[in-house]
Amino acid sequence: MSGWVSKQPSRQSHSSHHGHHDSYSADSLYGHLGHLSEAQEHAFARFKELCSNEKLYSPGQGEQPSSHDDATMIRFLRARRFEPHAAFEQFKETEIWRKENKLQELYDNIDVETYEEARKMYPQWVGRRDKRGIPVYVYTIRHLTSKNVSAWQKSAAPPTALHKDSKVPPTLLHLFALYENLLRFVFPLCTYMTDRPNLESPITATANIVDISGVGLKQFWNLKGHMQAASTLATAHYPETLDRIFVCNPAISLDALTLANLMQIIGAPSFFPTVWGWVKRWFDPGTTSKIFILGQHEVASTLTSLIEPENVPKCFGGTLDWEWGDYPNLGENEKKVVGGVQEKAGAAKWLKGPLEWRDEDKVTGEPTKTVAVGTVGGKLRREDVAIAERMHPAGEKEVFSEKQAERTATVNGGNIETNEVSDLDDKADSGKSLDGVAPPEEKEQIGTVAPIATVLAT
Repeated sequence: MSGWVSKQPSRQSHSSHHGHHDSYSADSLYGHLGHLSEAQEHAFARFKELCSNEKLYSPGQGEQPSSHDDATMIRFLRARRFEPHAAFEQFKETEIWRKENKLQELYDNIDVETYEEARKMYPQWVGRRDKRGIPVYVYTIRHLTSKNVSAWQKSAAPPTALHKDSKVPPTLLHLFALYENLLRFVFPLCTYMTDRPNLESPITATANIVDISGVGLKQFWNLKGHMQAASTLATAHYPETLDRIFVCNPAISLDALTLANLMQIIGAPSFFPTVWGWVKRWFDPGTTSKIFILGQHEVASTLTSLIEPENVPKCFGGTLDWEWGDYPNLGENEKKVVGGVQEKAGAAKWLKGPLEWRDEDKVTGEPTKTVAVGTVGGKLRREDVAIAERMHPAGEKEVFSEKQAERTATVNGGNIETNEVSDLDDKADSGKSLDGVAPPEEKEQIGTVAPIATVLAT
């Protein structure tokens, strides 16, 4: 990996949608595992040390894995511009929040039917991935009327007996469970797949296609509180899990927006320019910078340039048989890994409720598998439902040294030069920003809009 030179992402002109294609190159991996500058690696080591000293993180020993994988740790560090002390504070707050809300028990024990009701209110994985291996989600919000949202909020019960006295609204607890599904099933599954580029970088973000066609101005406004609450949660505790944002409305000036990460909104109504004026004040600058607007005539061509046509639902110009409300429609390669989930479900095509990915256990010899968890009729469900076909035998994945080249990327007229890095430990210790570590786009914390919040953020 020592020969890899990071190319600093540049802000593209948005007079045309074609500018975003370049961001699917190594640019988008800047600051990710396998693509860290030496300054970033020093910051990463210091961040782990701070967390370990406070017993929030335990490094792996022998066959025992670390308490948190590197992909999770680097998300927090990247969200805080590679400032170890700032990342430590956010990580610490999240660990406290997870314990207070019993996140592990929540996902393991949530009632299967309760989980399914919540799933209907948020983005849904289509069972496919984009050209980089990132999972593709779809969200159609015209069903999210005031009547439906109100009914769901009133009927939502605590997800487990352990949460009956929780001060957190049940609907948010249900949202937590859906985010846990990302971390505990979808991301590790997508990371395991080897039919993607850059195997050295784990998958830690989603690509969302959000259909806001048929949505009225009043409906947008009525969703404000719900979206802000969800966005606050995601930015604080699930940082850097949203990739890019595309909005469809040819009436909006593309030059007024920036491109940094992927969620797509399709069929924006004519009043959207007015709505956007409100929305961008509801969220942090990092979130609103993740938006790219497409004209309706550009939707199919743009999506299929980023996602293979067979992985794009037909309603968005692809060839995939998938509609809002459907369960994941796995591709052939995905079936080799988690096809057992479909087989176990039979005619239902997919098992209801939460699923958990479990990597191969080198101590017990247990293979990589998917386990159905949650509760059914008050009884715990713990069932192995899919044994993963070995996708990457030993030696297939490129292994990178802990130390990369003695350099940090700097920009000189659009070209990248490599410079020796000095005094990195002192800078990391001080908690100050490491100049040259974060690209200009990351000078604000890159927030993460919660699934429902992204509806308005786009």
